[in-house]
Amino acid sequence: MRIPAFMTVHTHQEREHTMSGVEIKKSYEEINKKIEEGKAVVVTAEEMPEIVAREGADGAFKKVDVVTTGTFGAMCSSGAFLNFGHTRPRIKASKVWLNNVEAYAGIAAVDCYIGATQVRENDPLNMVHPGRFKYGGGHVIEDLIARKRVKLKAVGYGTDCYPLKEYEAEITIDDLRDAILFNPRNAYQNYNCAVNLSGKTIYTYMGILKPDMVNAAYSSAGQLSPLLNDPFYWSIGTGTRIFLCGAAGSVVYSGTQHAPGAKRGRNGIPREGSGTISVIGNMKEMDRRFIRGASFTGYGCSLMVGIGIPIPVLNKDMAYFTGRSDKDIFCQVVDYGSDYPSNNGRTLGEVSYTELKSGRIEFMGKTIETAPLSSYPMARMIAQTLKEWIMKGFTLGVPQTPLPTVPYGRQHETG
Repeated sequence: MRIPAFMTVHTHQEREHTMSGVEIKKSYEEINKKIEEGKAVVVTAEEMPEIVAREGADGAFKKVDVVTTGTFGAMCSSGAFLNFGHTRPRIKASKVWLNNVEAYAGIAAVDCYIGATQVRENDPLNMVHPGRFKYGGGHVIEDLIARKRVKLKAVGYGTDCYPLKEYEAEITIDDLRDAILFNPRNAYQNYNCAVNLSGKTIYTYMGILKPDMVNAAYSSAGQLSPLLNDPFYWSIGTGTRIFLCGAAGSVVYSGTQHAPGAKRGRNGIPREGSGTISVIGNMKEMDRRFIRGASFTGYGCSLMVGIGIPIPVLNKDMAYFTGRSDKDIFCQVVDYGSDYPSNNGRTLGEVSYTELKSGRIEFMGKTIETAPLSSYPMARMIAQTLKEWIMKGFTLGVPQTPLPTVPYGRQHETG
């Protein structure tokens, strides 16, 4: 696969000691030099647990330079900034639609932002329950990246310098001046396992949940998930270079709802929804395989996003974290029939990702069928692709502003 054009990376000696209270034994400069010379040892987060089990965290730290991660799942808090260029005569668009999906136009004359969950005009929504939500903002984004033709409509109220009041055209992504994927909240660090204790079928963003806890849904790549491999965000911050939907992207900062203080296990890994990141990338370089519009029956539209983050093995603690496998990672089981919609904060218990990925869990005296909303095969492909990029010269970005975090208490030494 072609490696996208590299972004310039500026490394500074002082950045080597930004991990508060944590000693760095291997610098970004050292790792990037090895990458440039073709000498870096790169493994995926699926391969790392075996190395740590065999050689210990200290041995794995000495051997491995970078661990690649991956996830591919529904990430509702996503969207794109689009600039369709000045028309002739000019228009100051106050409303914009793409394939009849409204984009927010209150930015500038020909700029707009289309959100992944925005639904096509005149969609019946849930008037006939459960609604199908066949097409929305996420589908528009996928169609643009697939270089399909999209109908653009813009209206304005007219000014002396922007006299045109209506404009329509069929466009492709190549007709846009700019097409920038900007997602305010992606790559949730862990998430719920959803069940339904009520007596009726419910339709949620976690999929269709049958009554009386017949099935369970979860949404994380577990041991491959990016933020679970760097639970305290030592290597992830503004400027971190990532795989974003098949192109080189970047972390902008923490995402909305970032909650580093969430419940953690003795190994330091969050046991519930915790950190998030905000990301950005050029849609014109992206690959449709790694970004898909999604429809959730009875709930709405979304966007499946593929993200991979390279984790530099900066010390033996980082080797330890990247060496955790699905059996070490737990999530909370939550009732979406009553507890989640009422927001009472109750959980029913917790299960490991090893249990979830087996296809069934034994929970509260029942055998419950499980199914993922995220794709583990796609997560594996992303981690492997990122590994190949690095082995061909894709260097690491030095985070310039760290994500908000909590003190590292070396919990795993006693757990």
